[in-house]
Amino acid sequence: MDKRSVRDLELHGKKVLVRVDFNVPVKDGEVTDDTRIRRALPTIRYLLEQGAKVALISHLGRPKGEPDPRYRMDPVARRLEELLGEPVKKLDVAVGPEVERALAELERGVILLENSRFYPGETRNDPAFADALAAPFDLYVNDAFGAAHRAHATTVGVAERLPAAAGFLLEEELDYLDGVLRNPERPFVAILGGAKVSDKLGVIESLLGVADRLLVGGAMCFTFLKAKGYGVGTSLVEDDYLGEARRLMEEAGDRLVLPVDVVVAERMEEGVETKVVPVEEIPEGWMGLDIGPRTVELFRSHILEARTIFWNGPMGVFEIDAFARGTEGVARAVAESGATSVVGGGDSVAAVRKLGLEDRMSHISTGGGASLEYVEGRELPGVAVLPGKGEG
Repeated sequence: MDKRSVRDLELHGKKVLVRVDFNVPVKDGEVTDDTRIRRALPTIRYLLEQGAKVALISHLGRPKGEPDPRYRMDPVARRLEELLGEPVKKLDVAVGPEVERALAELERGVILLENSRFYPGETRNDPAFADALAAPFDLYVNDAFGAAHRAHATTVGVAERLPAAAGFLLEEELDYLDGVLRNPERPFVAILGGAKVSDKLGVIESLLGVADRLLVGGAMCFTFLKAKGYGVGTSLVEDDYLGEARRLMEEAGDRLVLPVDVVVAERMEEGVETKVVPVEEIPEGWMGLDIGPRTVELFRSHILEARTIFWNGPMGVFEIDAFARGTEGVARAVAESGATSVVGGGDSVAAVRKLGLEDRMSHISTGGGASLEYVEGRELPGVAVLPGKGEG
């Protein structure tokens, strides 16, 4: 990564604001998945070891620019304290004299500021709010890859006002994605699932520019299958994108690999009758909801030959067991492959976790939207604003 790192900062005695991504699921006052908190610990521990005074800020959920008790950071603070093994002082504000006072009094541990989205100035990147955020601090570190595609006050505004650097997690995310996109060990196999071609058109274009094979599953495959002239029953199709699908297939040739069979049902729900059919024989009134077993074997054969893999999106409606086997088959093949494997956020991460295969993947991204935008070639505002190595 060519951005300035937290390692490049003189930290002793400095007051450091760290943008973390603690947007974690909370139920009944308890954090139900603490992965994002754990992934931020190396940066937090490093700052403490270097003698910095550390305050953390994150958003949580989608409050409407004002305090909302459902999205307070208190459950996050409790879990962070358990994981960090140091005191965590939770403040009910993110700006103002309370923050300065807490920093002055801080002797051990860290401060966790209140949800940044309780302030309307956060999502607008309001200059006055960014000024107030930056005022008590000497330095800024961004370790929130999952929010780096948002031009908000805590990702861009503060970085423009303080000497700024990337944390260890942000560095790791960018290094793995750069490795996939710029210099992959070949064969490079990309796997895309999910619902819509429209959501991933730029990603498909970008990956076809670098991948040796692009395996397409999920509901988006039915737009391609219809574009080939097959009947797809009541499967989800974006008719507006049939022309784009045809163009992509023509340009990619045999590098774009589509399913050869699918699991179909009349409705998308638990307990319905299902059957496996070749893609050219989807019955009227039935919808495709997963890739079939022959497709799993086809995809598996490509995956096991790969030296680099990028995977984003499930192969079917994996929340329902009858339509989860395609995603499970792909996940197991990626785990067995021995390739450098990058799992790009979202539902594919949930599937990997459900199967207990996290440790078998080289890198699991904490930012689904951010990783897709980066793969697409878009500039991430929270990364672009950080100075390069050697810059002042």
